[in-house]
Amino acid sequence: MLRPLIKFVPDTTNIDFLRGRWIAIVLSIVLVAGSIALIATRGLNFGVDFAGGQQFQATFSQAPQIDRLRDAIGALDVGEPSIQQFGTPREVAIRLPRPPAGIDVAAATTRVQQAVRAIDPQVRFDAVETVSARVSDELAWDGSLALLLAMIGIAAYIWVRFEWQFGVGALVSLVHDLTIVTGFYAATQIEVGLNVVAALLTLIGYSLNDTVVVYDRIRENLRRYRKMEIEPLLNLSVNETLSRTIATNGAVLLAVLALVIFGPDTIYSLTIGILVGVIVGTYSSIYVARFVLVPLGVGPDSFLPRDAAGSAERVAPRK
Repeated sequence: MLRPLIKFVPDTTNIDFLRGRWIAIVLSIVLVAGSIALIATRGLNFGVDFAGGQQFQATFSQAPQIDRLRDAIGALDVGEPSIQQFGTPREVAIRLPRPPAGIDVAAATTRVQQAVRAIDPQVRFDAVETVSARVSDELAWDGSLALLLAMIGIAAYIWVRFEWQFGVGALVSLVHDLTIVTGFYAATQIEVGLNVVAALLTLIGYSLNDTVVVYDRIRENLRRYRKMEIEPLLNLSVNETLSRTIATNGAVLLAVLALVIFGPDTIYSLTIGILVGVIVGTYSSIYVARFVLVPLGVGPDSFLPRDAAGSAERVAPRK
């Protein structure tokens, strides 16, 4: 058998992850509670995809005065504008809510473009997006439904493949990760659109990949070391899969970090969400998805066949 050229974790590694589990529990409670508080108080900065309205991406001949631009558009009575610079100082994103009753969308677009050109005749409109109220509501509903069905489907799959405790553990881990990532969007007020839904769905699939590998090792060890206490057994399983976790998650982190730093602004909300999610997911795969099995009643006899109660067995692995 070929041996790997690089070993991130020696075979004899035996880190006591259980020692810091209470710190991890407190940290998770603080992060989840803080995320929920941020979502409830600050809310999410919904983009045109979900809130509806219009968004203009304009490039000026020189950096514009944001206050002057805001006053000029605000005087048009087409809604309170949200104006942000992105990319270079000359690039500006102008977002408007749904037009008031009685104002046509096309008329509102023309007014905004004329007001902007009055400030800078050489301005270039790179993109103009318009989403109606009906379309934005459908997008919000479909995005939420996709996230919910993905989480339920993953929990059901793990339940069928392993046991119900593992399905509940996977669901708790997913809720933990998605809540913290959503709280990150609420804290930073990064625009939430379809890109963010794509990021959350990516994290759900990524978490499933790591969770299945870990749970498979736990099940294998439960069958192998039938007299071993559950907590040391979980600790053993974490150490045995640690090399794979570091190699896989490290590679993903490097790729996503490159996209965050060098990627285009149009996918920033996607890549930054995946970056935060991979970091949180790596932590939760060690302390949430695995050790939540203890209070759910997983024990040494969880996978013990009924006719194998008296078979020979080892208590702990030999080093």
